[in-house]
Amino acid sequence: MKISSRFSVAVHMLSMLDIGKDIVFTSEVIAISVNTNPVVIRRVTGMLKKAGLVSVNAGGGGANLLKPVENITLLDVYKAVEVVKEGQLFKIHEDSDPNCTVGSKIHFVLEEVLHRTETAMEMELKNVTIADIVEDILKLNRDCKQKNI
Repeated sequence: MKISSRFSVAVHMLSMLDIGKDIVFTSEVIAISVNTNPVVIRRVTGMLKKAGLVSVNAGGGGANLLKPVENITLLDVYKAVEVVKEGQLFKIHEDSDPNCTVGSKIHFVLEEVLHRTETAMEMELKNVTIADIVEDILKLNRDCKQKNI
């Protein structure tokens, strides 16, 4: 199972808005960078707006960050774009045979392990900010320029 690409699209968008603070990024411009349809960008922008992470410029288009990127964690983004409902990252198959040794207990065992796994993932996302992502993007960009890549 894969997490929806809305998450990476949202991180991409927020990174662009920070790096290009003085540029008006319309959904069309962002869509070119993301290589997707502007409708996808507008949908994700709406989710980020609802979460209080961006504002949308009426008329002229474009969006602005409402918080410093140091205060936006990947967990904030993950929750903003409704990747999955809390506690539902993993889906366990249903209707196991209750008369089977494995089938009668697998849900109980897996639920605990998968809950711990989801919690660990969320803690990791909470420890990384959009500022960290932007810093890494800019560092890689500098490194590539130095190597003429």
